Amino acid sequence: MLMRMMLMGILTVPLLSPSRAQESYSPEVSRTYPDRVYWGDTHLHTALSGDAMAGGTRLGPDEAYRFARGEEVTSNTGLPAKLRRPLDFIVVADHANNVGAAYSRHFYLEDPAFRETEIGRSWQRALADLEQRDDIDQEALESGSLRPAHRPWQISVRDEAFRRSVWHQITGNADRYNEPGVFTAFIGYEWTPFGDSDHRVVIFRDDAATANRVLPFSSFDSRREEELWAYLVKYEAETQGSVLAIPHNGNLTSGNMFRLEDSYGQPLTAAYSRLRSRWEPLLEATQIKGDSETHPYLSPTDEFADYETWNGWGGTRGNRPGADGVRPPARANEKIQYEYARSALKLGLAEQAEKGANPFKYGMIGSSDAHTSLAAVDEDNFFGKVTAGEPSAQRLSNERLMTSWEMAASGYAAVWATENTREALFDAMRRREAYATTGPRMTVRLFGGWDFVSADADRRDPASVGYEKGVPMGGDLAQAPRGKSPSFLIRAVKDPDGANLDRVQVIKGWRSSGGELHEKVYSVALSDGRVVARDGKVEPVGNTVDVAEATYLNSIGDPELAVVWRDPEFKPEEHAFYYLRVLEIPTPRWTAYDAKFYGITDVPDGIPMITQERAYSSPIWYTP
Repeated sequence: MLMRMMLMGILTVPLLSPSRAQESYSPEVSRTYPDRVYWGDTHLHTALSGDAMAGGTRLGPDEAYRFARGEEVTSNTGLPAKLRRPLDFIVVADHANNVGAAYSRHFYLEDPAFRETEIGRSWQRALADLEQRDDIDQEALESGSLRPAHRPWQISVRDEAFRRSVWHQITGNADRYNEPGVFTAFIGYEWTPFGDSDHRVVIFRDDAATANRVLPFSSFDSRREEELWAYLVKYEAETQGSVLAIPHNGNLTSGNMFRLEDSYGQPLTAAYSRLRSRWEPLLEATQIKGDSETHPYLSPTDEFADYETWNGWGGTRGNRPGADGVRPPARANEKIQYEYARSALKLGLAEQAEKGANPFKYGMIGSSDAHTSLAAVDEDNFFGKVTAGEPSAQRLSNERLMTSWEMAASGYAAVWATENTREALFDAMRRREAYATTGPRMTVRLFGGWDFVSADADRRDPASVGYEKGVPMGGDLAQAPRGKSPSFLIRAVKDPDGANLDRVQVIKGWRSSGGELHEKVYSVALSDGRVVARDGKVEPVGNTVDVAEATYLNSIGDPELAVVWRDPEFKPEEHAFYYLRVLEIPTPRWTAYDAKFYGITDVPDGIPMITQERAYSSPIWYTP
């Protein structure tokens, strides 16, 4: 197992990244379309985030970048930590609220050398300024209440020199580790409204010299998403740079993420929808705090809807496997549709049809939201969300929510781009040519058009015909030619180091002419020669997992699935979207790897030990 190899100190890292290892030996010189998929995490916290610092994280951005690039670091709990395969890009996205304050306070008190650094001197000046202010609770200041990042009862460090010093450290770190063509370090941060709300990661396409012309816009500046977008507009106008925002997983937002009201409580307008779509092209559909693709209450006929459904902080969550059913509390039924990606995509169709603009036109990615500086989400190399959740013999039995077995080892962002640079990756994210996985690095292609034929799926390079005849994931299909229905060129290839594939499914959502919203799951490519029965059911792929040994066999499933699928129920007057869900065969969950590694034989009942990991592509939309 990877974790065992890590702790024994014998793990090596490949010389080539996964994307470089999988590319053809000699790409066509004239090829201009994206022919490589790059892997990264757009949502990683370090000790500069106050809540991470309060939870025991002491690793900073340096360790985060080094770890993502494939170097071994020592974790917050003293374990050697290393990725089996390095990432291609990362966004260190520390909370803008009080960023660096808890970190600076701790090291100012503990490390004399820190006091002589630029940030240490800035912290000293900020403290001196705060101590003179009449509007600051000095008792709170003395007690260290600068520590957490986003709690309404905490005070903000309002000293601009300190804030600028921290921001320059953040941007400088990103520039220092950014190596075009090899590894991309984006400048970014998290905009964090208080409580269960709709947080965003803000990502800059630019270098430090450009990003340093502003300070991060935090919820101390405004808790309204419209004000965040105004900040993004102003940034691009004043710097000629580029920036975007990525909303977090919606499953913990108490019905706020995809509500049909603006932050003032007014119904959404076309202008609001166009702004949101302009600045927020992607959605984080899966991460450590559960999966946000859909919920069994919202998709009751979808047998794979209950994936890492998280019970969270008591709002509108469903129940975990092994609990008493999956239906959320009655009070939550009304809100839950505003928390999950598939439902949001359907709501967006209704807004498009009724008001002429779609506020929820999201592509999908995964990311970790780890608060440990470690972007480690492989099932056999999962370092948890917070320091207390790093590998240990206790985390299977720990009842504290933030350190429990409920955490999902998920996820990563996959981006189709022409090269591994800030510019190419950012542009691909903006056009939504990206997809989410729960961790495995499977390759997924989706093209939509009107003229794909079955033979296109057999081509060695389906992308060449895909771009020639259609649009890639994240794209749009216009008014249907008379007598034609959309066809989709689909290809999925297993993670080279992972499990075989079970199936590929097309998820279709549409708005009928009467205004009703619908969804349907089509199994379009099945491994092992299986076929869809007349009743629509599919025989399970099987299960080779040995839970006690935390192993599985690739004796079932297929390494690759490719098909051209045409919508058999298409109506040209109906708004629709189509995206892929690619399922692996069953494999051991991280809990099984923990139990094996630590010799735990009395795992509490109800803790899942097997998972079926997956990928979600960005959709293709059809607009009449």
